[in-house]
Amino acid sequence: MNFRIGLVMISLVLSLLIGLMLSRQGSGDSTSEKAARKLLIGFSMDTQKEARWQRDRDNFVRRANALGAEVLVQSANSDDTRQMQDIQSLISNHVDVLVIVPHNGQAMTSAVRLARENDIPVMAYDRMIPDCDLDLYISFDNVRIGEQQARYLVDKLPRTGSLRVVRIFGANTDNNAHLYKEGQDRVLQPYIASGRVEIVHEDWAENWKPEMAKKITNAAITRLGHHFDAILASNDGTAGGAIQALIEEGLAGKILVTGQDADLVACQRVAAGTQSMTIYKPLSRVAETAAELAYKLGSGKPIVVRDGINNGAVEVPSVLVETTTVTRENLMETVVADRFHSYEDIYRNVPEAERPGK
Repeated sequence: MNFRIGLVMISLVLSLLIGLMLSRQGSGDSTSEKAARKLLIGFSMDTQKEARWQRDRDNFVRRANALGAEVLVQSANSDDTRQMQDIQSLISNHVDVLVIVPHNGQAMTSAVRLARENDIPVMAYDRMIPDCDLDLYISFDNVRIGEQQARYLVDKLPRTGSLRVVRIFGANTDNNAHLYKEGQDRVLQPYIASGRVEIVHEDWAENWKPEMAKKITNAAITRLGHHFDAILASNDGTAGGAIQALIEEGLAGKILVTGQDADLVACQRVAAGTQSMTIYKPLSRVAETAAELAYKLGSGKPIVVRDGINNGAVEVPSVLVETTTVTRENLMETVVADRFHSYEDIYRNVPEAERPGK
């Protein structure tokens, strides 16, 4: 009886030892598989409808692939619920790092927290995500962009009298829209106080839609007639909507119109004289830098940055890229010289006799 019990006990011990060895072997295989697979980057984008964001996506993915990483791209079509679902999907796919272009920064705060609970570092791309423990932020100096737009207008002040300005802000849900406004205000306020600049109409363009900018401009025309001098539009999309309203009124080229992003259609308008300026952002540089930073974050490598921006919860390490004011006079030295857009594409609607020499 004791002999049989002893054999049973020996058998149980051997079974436990073999099970433990298999478990450790399986764990080792899982670890080696993770080490062997490529770094996986989750890229959650607000939208890919605009040419600017398609360019960002392509440059980001190209650079990440060159570094040896794979990228899962999701686009939310400017829907907060959809973007949250996208991020949950990326987390379920066990991405090593998450990069978010938020539609609504505040709505993405919980997404960052969810990622951090799953030990996934997070970088905000182009737009800050507030009130969360964000690892990194990369963008342009958006307050500076607002200053550049407003500075262009005050440099066009008449010798006497005032400049009557219609302001079209971006999406009220986008933190960047408020940063552009902050920069614009910094430049404009002294001139408004002195009476040299008069804000005659202003409104927010929902989701940055050009058709909303057109409605705002039409409302301004209904109120003011043709008695205004400039439209301070916060990006090229809203500038395009405003210019469409101006075309219908026979005012295109007679009213100053600002923008930003240096979209091809905006550069064509600048070349043709219907849009006064845009802001050139070196998108390829910021997208490639973002991919490199995401690769480092996901690999656990150290990142050294000079700037920090408080998002309401922490001082977020930030990388801010410089921007350039582009007008009809320096199109050739900026977007064409950098091959951002081709000479032929920009000037296709301009008579050859009026084009600058190559």
